[in-house]
Amino acid sequence: MKKGYLYILLIICSCVKNTDFDAPKSSCENKLTTNTSFADVKKLYVDEIIQIHEDLILEGYVISSDKAGNFFGKLHIQDSSTNPTGGFQLEIDLRDSHLFYQSGSKVYLKLKGLYLEKSKGVYKIGGVFSAFGNASVGRLPSIVVQQHLFLGCSDTKAIQPTIVGIDALEDAMVNTLVQLEDIEVIEASIGKPFAEAKKETQRILKDCDGDEIALLNSGYSDFQSTILPEGNGTITVVLLKKNDIYQVVIRDVNDIDFSKERCLPDEVTSNQLFISELADPNNNSGARFLELYNASDKDLSLKGWTLRRYTNANTTISATIDLSDFNLAAKSTFVISPNMSEFETVYGFAPHMGVATNSPADSNGDDNLELVDPFGTVIDVFGVVGEDGTKTNHEFEDGRAVRNLNIDKANPTYTFSEWIIFNDTGSKGTTNLPQNAPKDFTPGIRD
Repeated sequence: MKKGYLYILLIICSCVKNTDFDAPKSSCENKLTTNTSFADVKKLYVDEIIQIHEDLILEGYVISSDKAGNFFGKLHIQDSSTNPTGGFQLEIDLRDSHLFYQSGSKVYLKLKGLYLEKSKGVYKIGGVFSAFGNASVGRLPSIVVQQHLFLGCSDTKAIQPTIVGIDALEDAMVNTLVQLEDIEVIEASIGKPFAEAKKETQRILKDCDGDEIALLNSGYSDFQSTILPEGNGTITVVLLKKNDIYQVVIRDVNDIDFSKERCLPDEVTSNQLFISELADPNNNSGARFLELYNASDKDLSLKGWTLRRYTNANTTISATIDLSDFNLAAKSTFVISPNMSEFETVYGFAPHMGVATNSPADSNGDDNLELVDPFGTVIDVFGVVGEDGTKTNHEFEDGRAVRNLNIDKANPTYTFSEWIIFNDTGSKGTTNLPQNAPKDFTPGIRD
């Protein structure tokens, strides 16, 4: 190596202290004036790709970022930093675009000469790409990008995502930043990375109501091999749409906060859910009720749980109650009434669930009841199926059956010693003392 080349090389190396570079200093633009809206531009599209010939200028805010490698060849721009009404996907062939157009940057877009298309539900702006005679919107060459996209001179703003549920997503939100709450990855994806190496990968998210949406992740992103978080919480995403299906993309893993506990499983069993009180008031049959109690330290989904009634000595089910729409908090009661208005008039508060007459909550005291989990297992019972309760130790006619306070687990076999029973004609061991509402009953209270 010649000495002159060596000298130059030493000078260059001595000037570079590290490989972390600041963003290029881009000139900003404050003389452009917006003369159209996102909505008006979208109206220009009618069924096929068009080139825009008017001197139209859009103003918006960048909401995506290719810094972590999860976006490539595109910018997403919405019309406001808060409460946006629409957005566009701008196709560009500009690597490290986040160095020029950071998320939150105000930008102006000169539309003259660009192409507009609605592809698979997403409005796109860019250059033109032709394949087999069919034109579509393609990426603007990097040298052309700065002839159409200008950085505003105002400070970068924090984009406020629209908080929305999966079931409330709308087409107007496509290409805008949204935040989904009470979200988690499905059980089948727990323990998997965000994406398979070098492959775009869909991971399915769900909310606590079971609504699902696909999370798209690049196999080239910085976090490709990172394991998906297991918890539940919020995720901030750019909303996309493919045909009629919504999809979402994160900018980086900081858009996810899954620090809460996961949703209750859809269907679970427990031996700590049981019947805690039955009521057939002597003075008012409209004030009947059935009470359940969750003795565990965890909330319990009642999806798939049912109550069965066997009237008198019947061995076939006479009526059922489906509890699926409810969750029961830890150490809490759940009161079911066959006459909600009368119950509230008598006891001064509304029951948790209203059901039909002649249901398991409307027994006249000589019927038998079963509590059944989502898998068909009888978890708890009152009475003996096939035996009419009249004059037995499981009669609560004109009275009340209340579970002893020391009982903290269900029992699939009726055990008289677990109960205190009042009635008018029950057998020895029960108390033949009719009970009147509301003074002799404690719906919603277990103490």
